[in-house]
Amino acid sequence: MLDLAPALVVLPGPRAAVCDGVGARSLSSSEARSLALNAPVVVAHAGLTARRLELQPPARSPHIFDALELFAFVRPAQFCAPSAVGLARALGRPEPKGVEAQAEALRDACGVLLAEVGETPWPTREDALATAETLQRAGWAWGGAVVNALRSQAVREGHRGSGLDAWSRIPEWEDSAPAGEAGSKPVSPEAAAGRLKELLARSGLDEARPAQAEFAAEAAYAFEPRDRQDEPKMMLAEAGTGIGKTLAYLAPASLWAEANGPSVWLSTYTRALQRQIERESHSVFPDPKVRARKAVVRKGRENYLCLLNFQEAANAAMLGGGDLIGAALCSRWIRATRDGDMTGGDFPAWLPGLFAIGPTAQASPANLVDRRGECVHAACSHYRACFIEKAVRASRKADLVIANHALVLTQAAFDGARAARGAKTDVESTAPKRIVFDEGHHLFDAADSAFSAALSGAEAAELRRWIRGPEGRGRRGRGLEQRLQDILAERQGALGALKDAVRAASALPGEGWSGRISPPSGEVNPLGPIEAFLAAALEQLRARAAPSELGQECAARPALDIVRQTANEAAHALGFVEAPLLALARHLEDVLDEESDTLATSDRARIEGALRGLDRRARMTLPAWRSMLRAIDEDSEDDPDFVDWFEATYLYGRVVDAACRRHWVDPTEPLHAAVIAPAHGVLVTSATLADPTLGDAFALAEMRTGAARLPERPKTLRLASPFDYAANSRAFVVTDIGRDDPRQVAAAMRELFLAAGGGGLGLFTAIRRLRAVHEQITAPLGQAGLALYAQHVDGLEVGALVDIFRAEEDACLLGTDAVRDGVDVPGRSLRLLVFDRVPWPRPDLLHKARRSRFGGKGYDDALARARIAQAFGRLIRRADDKGVFVMLDAAAPTRLFSSLPEGVELERVGLVEAIEMTAEFLAP
Repeated sequence: MLDLAPALVVLPGPRAAVCDGVGARSLSSSEARSLALNAPVVVAHAGLTARRLELQPPARSPHIFDALELFAFVRPAQFCAPSAVGLARALGRPEPKGVEAQAEALRDACGVLLAEVGETPWPTREDALATAETLQRAGWAWGGAVVNALRSQAVREGHRGSGLDAWSRIPEWEDSAPAGEAGSKPVSPEAAAGRLKELLARSGLDEARPAQAEFAAEAAYAFEPRDRQDEPKMMLAEAGTGIGKTLAYLAPASLWAEANGPSVWLSTYTRALQRQIERESHSVFPDPKVRARKAVVRKGRENYLCLLNFQEAANAAMLGGGDLIGAALCSRWIRATRDGDMTGGDFPAWLPGLFAIGPTAQASPANLVDRRGECVHAACSHYRACFIEKAVRASRKADLVIANHALVLTQAAFDGARAARGAKTDVESTAPKRIVFDEGHHLFDAADSAFSAALSGAEAAELRRWIRGPEGRGRRGRGLEQRLQDILAERQGALGALKDAVRAASALPGEGWSGRISPPSGEVNPLGPIEAFLAAALEQLRARAAPSELGQECAARPALDIVRQTANEAAHALGFVEAPLLALARHLEDVLDEESDTLATSDRARIEGALRGLDRRARMTLPAWRSMLRAIDEDSEDDPDFVDWFEATYLYGRVVDAACRRHWVDPTEPLHAAVIAPAHGVLVTSATLADPTLGDAFALAEMRTGAARLPERPKTLRLASPFDYAANSRAFVVTDIGRDDPRQVAAAMRELFLAAGGGGLGLFTAIRRLRAVHEQITAPLGQAGLALYAQHVDGLEVGALVDIFRAEEDACLLGTDAVRDGVDVPGRSLRLLVFDRVPWPRPDLLHKARRSRFGGKGYDDALARARIAQAFGRLIRRADDKGVFVMLDAAAPTRLFSSLPEGVELERVGLVEAIEMTAEFLAP
């Protein structure tokens, strides 16, 4: 074993252990705290370790060796859950059980990684050494050990540079001729079933399950040629857990793409399923090089690393203006990443938060992606290597584009607005002809988000920044003038419009706006008409709505006089911003038209990119904002198709944003117009799409997917799960727990988790109750050897928490609906699921309008029933899984459990009986 510092592991509870040259031993909290503060120490996630010891997350230090940073250096772009167990699993070791075993495994992992970088450094010894030496000079704790390991074998000497210039070391994209319109050759059911057999054979499986083969054959319907304009072949298919629906729809989808040209779009709601579909595509395209061309993961541009942003951040870090160590580790990832996706791809989301680094200094997605639309397109020196441009171009030629609902729908909204004024489809988007919406039960919510409008302080401040650029000291970014001035230098009309827009944007909220509209002192001091309107909206909120833990909301109308007055002034101010932006857009369109034969390709790309941003803001966002304000100013009658309301968002008891929002009561109207009707074939599928309690099991699904708006009903298919739920699952409603008493709920959850021996997921409908339960049960679970993790408590994103939960078989996790939707944990790591109460929809203004439109109490029941069924579906993921479902709400109506799979028998029992039966059923 190399001469390593002692390895310290601190689990929730807290429970602690250290492993040094003598061996592993447990520590008290005070001993662990002393070790963390005073000695060189190896940890896995320094920030999380400190918080468990009730210490502040530490700054980087040469005495704190975070093994996760070492992993990120040695194995860039490879998966690792951010814990000692996660490291062991990533290195192919078995799960270390208990805190002492984890400390030993942590120390062992460091030795393995250092040996690996010494023997087989990636991509070459010289490249790795260049970055390692930069890290060593920056004071990286691992710098000396890694440099020594790399120099343990012969190295070519010479100038190596800093190793940070990843932008110059990645391959460039190559353009090609347009693929043309897709064909209309059908896929027969027999051919689809035959392709499924091929895919299963490549996956090492003998034959299709009967239900899987039926799904593949029936799904061929969605790939038939359509007969009439605006009437796609649409199919709704419910496939219970275990059917294998992903391979089942990949069979006809891949056949259709081969016969007709690109592309079939496969859309999901969660990142987890997007990754799963990409993995399953390996059976369609076994050759990695072919797969890279034929199956492309596509997300919005705000997900991909911007190489120019990274170059600016790296240069600033080299001069002391950022996190040089984080930038160097990120440069290693850039060289290794598949596609540059920083949010749900192969970027380790835990990396920027290991130490206490200021938010603006971190090498994090928040600083490195293009969230603000500041791309300079072809003017960028990295344009030919750009990850976004690569993804866009690859998706045009791919057979399968693996996307998400948000991207598909926002693209459709944008293209629909362009088509309405006779403009061509945007070069960055595609109007998919064949679409598979997996996780189709979320399509309504995705449409609700995509086709809505919000005039908020944060959104308006972002618009100001997009136009004027960053105005605070030391802020990075590029305003519209900086992005376009050189290309408009000799076009006086366009330059004048640009300068007018920059001047008018000063009326938008600037730095410190939230402190002016809702200061702690109560002395409101808004600057400009938009801030004044938001301050007036807050006054109306305080008068008419009670605050909750999340904020406040009230109807926008009837409005206070001060609200109407400021709405009028705000609308005029936005008009003064919109007019020069529209003029600028027209000038740029004229340039494209009049100079088409002389315009340089790079200038054309820059102008098209600028027009894309201008279209979104001047022709979509600003008109929508002014329409909302006009309706408030005129105090007009409510439009029955929309809900307008004011909203305040709170954080730690103070207002952090205020907004005026407008949503469709039924967002399937724009969904149908923009996505469903233009398509030729649409397959919507989910494990929980139908509702058996309704006279027509698919009636609600037809309404919530837009299928009900078609002249003919869609084809429907319902296939039950092949799993033996009667033998492998239990479902209890506990009848003697007061759901409104946090102590009773905490005690019940604690004892159930203990009875299961861990592997428990607690789901909550309110963050406040989650935190209260976490506070009461962390220590007793820790004393029993069970680690407890929690969303909104641990400083990790949901995906990282789920990764840890999956890696540690006996851990427990508390979360809200984001965990319910994103968790995919087969095996014993998830064997108990506990709801604190019925997940009724929140009775906000928007839901009340929808309940009135869609069926009153029955609509509430249907949504709650679907959420319970979706959660239950997370419990049993494989044929040999066993799981217990518990509802701690005695008032839960039996009718809400009718969507559970066939064979599940609901039992109403007392807590003691539920604990005993859980322990007996889940005993190993």
